[in-house]
Amino acid sequence: MQYRRLGNSGLKVSEIALGSWLTVGAASDPRLPERIIDRAYGHGINLFDTANVYHHGEAERIVGHALAKYERSSYVLATKVCVPVGDGPNDRGLSRKHIREQCDLSLKRLGVDYIDLYQCHRYDPDTPLDETLRALDDLVKAGKVLYTGVSMWKPAQIVDAVRTGAELNLNRIISSQPQYHMLLREPELELIPVCEKEGLGQIVFSPLAQGALTGKYEPGGMIPPSSRAADPKQNGAISRWIDEDHLKRVQRLKPIADHAGISLAQMALAWILRQPSVASCIVGASRPEQVDHNVHASGIRLDAATLDAIDAALKFEEK
Repeated sequence: MQYRRLGNSGLKVSEIALGSWLTVGAASDPRLPERIIDRAYGHGINLFDTANVYHHGEAERIVGHALAKYERSSYVLATKVCVPVGDGPNDRGLSRKHIREQCDLSLKRLGVDYIDLYQCHRYDPDTPLDETLRALDDLVKAGKVLYTGVSMWKPAQIVDAVRTGAELNLNRIISSQPQYHMLLREPELELIPVCEKEGLGQIVFSPLAQGALTGKYEPGGMIPPSSRAADPKQNGAISRWIDEDHLKRVQRLKPIADHAGISLAQMALAWILRQPSVASCIVGASRPEQVDHNVHASGIRLDAATLDAIDAALKFEEK
């Protein structure tokens, strides 16, 4: 496993991280998530990402319990706040009240004294930005949080946060968590350049387009019964990536991966890691074997000819 600095901080995270968005808390076998986390830790993954809202807090409980057997300093624990967790008017957002209360609840569920990376899950237009940043800074000063970041924020919002934090002499946010993969290249236009300029590292989620970039789905083919797309609890996030046009592009990528001597999934992860400011790719796993496979993308560097071939394959066909 290779490790990278997260933005301009001194924190080093594994190039491959393990997430818990759709998988942890949904398994029929309650022991399976812990086996997956153990396998990831054994491969050198040190970044584990979750959120207070995933499976109503159950994901945090499972992740925290599974990691409790390991030395606390050996892993980086990331969680999030903002998305509604109840029906009350203060059960959402990035107010000082919600941030403080949810941080304490996350610490309790995770069973730890501090959170390594506390991320604003979305932008909150109803709360003054300085209130949010001051609340995060208070958590850092209290020792409850070591670093802070954002998820799914727009470039202009990130710039505002960095500049406002600097004006107020607050601890800086160090990371951005966008959705970014071969079929979704929008972050390359503005988000990644802005974050590079401002010193934020990227922790990419859905790097395999919810499984579409593994090659398991074929144009016009049947959906594999054991796949995420066949699960009504999980298929909402993948449906947009398994239409005919996207799957035709995925098919054109397969021979490129074969020529490079790697799997399509490994090539998709290595393609994201070609970006210097990307610190880590978050993968999900429903089986330990998926972790075994994906970790081998760490350290793969694609040559110029392969990158050119990928660019050509990703273009939509003329109609």
